[in-house]
Amino acid sequence: MKEIDLRSDTVTRPTKGMLQAIMTAEVGDDVYKEDPTINALEEKLAKMFGKDEALFFPTGSMANQAAIKLHTQPGEQLICDKWAHVYNYEGGGVSFNSGVSCKLVDGDRGMITAEQVEENINPPDFYHSPLTTLVCLENTTNKGGGACYDLEEIKKVRKVCNKHELGLHLDGARLFNALVKKGEDPKEYGKLFDTISVCLSKGLGTPMGSVLIGDKRLMKNAIRIRKVLGGGMRQVGFMAAAGIYALDNHVERLAVDNDRASEIGNILSQQAWVKKVEPVETNIVIFYLKDAGDEKPFMEQLSKNNIRISNMGQGKLRIVTHLDYSKEMHDHFLEILQAMEL
Repeated sequence: MKEIDLRSDTVTRPTKGMLQAIMTAEVGDDVYKEDPTINALEEKLAKMFGKDEALFFPTGSMANQAAIKLHTQPGEQLICDKWAHVYNYEGGGVSFNSGVSCKLVDGDRGMITAEQVEENINPPDFYHSPLTTLVCLENTTNKGGGACYDLEEIKKVRKVCNKHELGLHLDGARLFNALVKKGEDPKEYGKLFDTISVCLSKGLGTPMGSVLIGDKRLMKNAIRIRKVLGGGMRQVGFMAAAGIYALDNHVERLAVDNDRASEIGNILSQQAWVKKVEPVETNIVIFYLKDAGDEKPFMEQLSKNNIRISNMGQGKLRIVTHLDYSKEMHDHFLEILQAMEL
């Protein structure tokens, strides 16, 4: 059995069909906006979400950071969950790139409510505190174990943002997992959010790339900010071709990843050495061992079986299913978990 790498859905390799699409892509210089395949990808995603414009970025972090810059001015503040990717995993970019602070909310598995948003808005006429100008949601939540927002709650958040004239950005790195799980229409999200970032290199399996989608009034400066952040690219249509192929061929199959993660969660919950398994909704499984001292021997046993998962610290272990995780690998992994003793 070859190595089973379940650390993240970013470890995938392009499929044969995707490689063919890459090799045959028509390209140009994207800095001049002359790459036809990039232009086609951006148009495809803008139309999919019912938004005005879209812009390709090399990474999801850069797309999120550009969105925050578009929405805010230095000294202002955004509201997000304490586990939000924009706060925990983007190198302090919120403060470094935009001069903005984060008001962290104690949500549920990375998700915050409209009531919590309203409670954490600073009074706009109280000049001692930062001016609140943006709310950032994440769907699905990474550190929250792939949890999905309820669309009705997002609608309530949108009403709060409208009431207080706040921007609303969605870090949708794994949004397609949520859309497939809940059978939702991307256009519903386009109606609710001012900007949305979607990742092509996670569940969809491309080598790189994220796309920022939004309203024209905000997106008119997005390419300038991308340039400032060092994100100008040339014949990047090769990667856009991978993205188009993924959108056409890899979205519906995300249901397989979601189902396999659920099966892993069920098996883990039956093991005597597992303390807790967080609810599994999409392709991420978060779990804790009964004895924190067992983490090292547990990881060593997995390693001996050529299996890799993530240790997120504080007793939190993570498994992520993906495109390259086959049924054969899945069956083998379940057998290993059922036979394991600690």
